[in-house]
Order: sequence, then structure tokens, then C-alpha cells
Amino acid sequence: MRITPIEIQQHRFKTKIFGYDTSAVDPFLEMLADELERLHKQNNELKESLARTRTSLEQMREREKALQETLMTAQQVTKELKLNARKEAEIVVAEAHLEGERVIRDANERRMQLISEIQEIRRQKISFEGGLRSLIENHLKLMDIDSLQIEDDQQARLLRPLISDEDIDGQLDFP
Repeated sequence: MRITPIEIQQHRFKTKIFGYDTSAVDPFLEMLADELERLHKQNNELKESLARTRTSLEQMREREKALQETLMTAQQVTKELKLNARKEAEIVVAEAHLEGERVIRDANERRMQLISEIQEIRRQKISFEGGLRSLIENHLKLMDIDSLQIEDDQQARLLRPLISDEDIDGQLDFP
């Protein structure tokens, strides 16, 4: 049976000639002792439970703090990774631009070299054609001269029998 502090304050013992009636006081004291023992046990249990709860709360706070630190570290690492990735991407893009410019420059140099080679080949072609044309023209002239000479020789051979030896001595000069 539970007893409240008010019940204790309001409880009145019967009095007898020499004091309180022990038959009424003793059961009340036993009941108070039982209630105090129960309260004492309950108080100890609550203290133990409170200590466990505080320990658990402290552990959870430590875990929360560790998780927050881990989260902050992860955010910082993520931020640094993004920054590094951005820098690396910029470097790759810059290198690609440089490489592209180099390729374009090399292609332009090669194009200029090929144009120069084509011009040289054209010049050589024109020179060759001119030389060949000159050679052919010279050969044609030689052939014309030879054919004229052959015709003159053939005409002279044809005329020799017609011309007498006398005419040859005096007037005609044939080769």
C-alpha cells in the first residue's frame, strides 16, 4: 500500500495514558518502512536507469558529433574533389586547345609545303614541257632540213643523168 506525505502528516495516533497506542503506531511504522524501502529501491532503479540513459545519450551525442564531423569532412572532400576535377577539366581543355592549335598549325604548314611542292612540280612541268617542245621543234627543224637535203639529193641524182659531163665541168656545181 502506498502512502503519501500528506497521509503521514495528517495521520493521528490514538493516545493512551502513557503515550501513543503501540498497536496503532507499530503497523504504521512498518507500513512506512515498507513504503520507504520500496521508494528507495525505486529511486535506485531510477538512478541506474538515468545513468544508463545519460551514458546512452552521451554515446549518441558522440556518435552524432562523429557523424557531423564525418559529414563535414565528406562535404569538404567532395568540394575539393569537385574543385580538382574542375581544374583538371580546365587543364585537359587547355591542353586540347593547344593540341588542336598545334594540329592546325602543322596542317597549315603541311598545306603550305604541299602547295610549294605543287608549284615546284608545275614549274618543273612547264620547264620540262618547254624543253620537250624546244627539243621536238629542233628535231622537226632537223627533220625538215634533212628532208630538204634528201629532196635536194634526190633531185640532184635525178638530174645527173640528164646533165652531161661537159655541163658539169663548166657550169653546174652539185655535191
